Amino acid sequence: MTRVVRLHEAGGPEVLRVDEIDVRDPAPGEVRVRVEAIGVNRSDSTFRSGHHPVKPVFPSMLGSEAAGRVERLGEGVTEFAIGDAVSVVPRMAPAYGTYGELIIAPAEFLVRHPENFSMIQAAALWAPFLTAHGGLFDKGDMKEGDVVILTAASSSVGLAAIQLVNMAGGVPIATTRSRDKAQALLDAGAAHVIVTDEEDVAARVAEITAGKGARLVFDAVAGPGAAALAQSLAMGGRYIIYGMLSSEPTPFPVGLSFARGLTMETYIVASKRPLLDRAIGIITDGVARGLLSPIVARTFPLEESVAAHRYMESNAQFGKIIITVD
Repeated sequence: MTRVVRLHEAGGPEVLRVDEIDVRDPAPGEVRVRVEAIGVNRSDSTFRSGHHPVKPVFPSMLGSEAAGRVERLGEGVTEFAIGDAVSVVPRMAPAYGTYGELIIAPAEFLVRHPENFSMIQAAALWAPFLTAHGGLFDKGDMKEGDVVILTAASSSVGLAAIQLVNMAGGVPIATTRSRDKAQALLDAGAAHVIVTDEEDVAARVAEITAGKGARLVFDAVAGPGAAALAQSLAMGGRYIIYGMLSSEPTPFPVGLSFARGLTMETYIVASKRPLLDRAIGIITDGVARGLLSPIVARTFPLEESVAAHRYMESNAQFGKIIITVD
């Protein structure tokens, strides 16, 4: 028997339940992993509450990211060995949930994480950096010298994006609702910070860019604030939405789109291996060069998964939340 966190109904954090279950042997192409650390993501919250496009079938596992060691190999798996330190790269597949002491994962969604990383760092790496890399470069076509506006910049994805923009020679402008996190964002590498509850976003971006505007918006919030962000874009600018923290409608800037040739698109993490492998290689290289490293806000033990989700939904964190498994 092993401990896992499951849902027996949709709802708030309180519906998370620690169950003891038998974990099956891995089927062909699968690996059984003894987990040491689990990455907590916003998608876990939306899935738990029943608002994710993928719906739970109760009782349902949850989670898409973890780090641990290979315990058993399914038939045909030759790229890993028992005892290897591995990470699960994120994908929404409740049948392969990661909130547990022992989990089953498809070998194709496992990677060896950087050797100098702890399990906690490894569990904090892939979802933020793969999301940020894909949105900025695959979808946003970011280039050296580009000015990039990053919303929800104190989130794990926002902080990863700051590092990736800097690594690529861009100029990251971080936005945050209150001044409490402004200095921490500057310390994390933001070239500029805009406090949206106090400052006019479009005016500040115009000031920072000498009236030229930003090349790219990478937005986790959406909602009515999109109007000011779109106003901040330069000719031919791109607006990439990768989250919906706002529950309000998001206006499409029709007039600006015609006048400036703007594009607005949504983004989810790619699951196609060529794109995924390319991003994994770039991120691993950035880690090895000391240019990329996840920032961990706080850790919780597995039995406190409810508290971990409540902390995430408080928006008090600066960086990634991790659940640890003893």
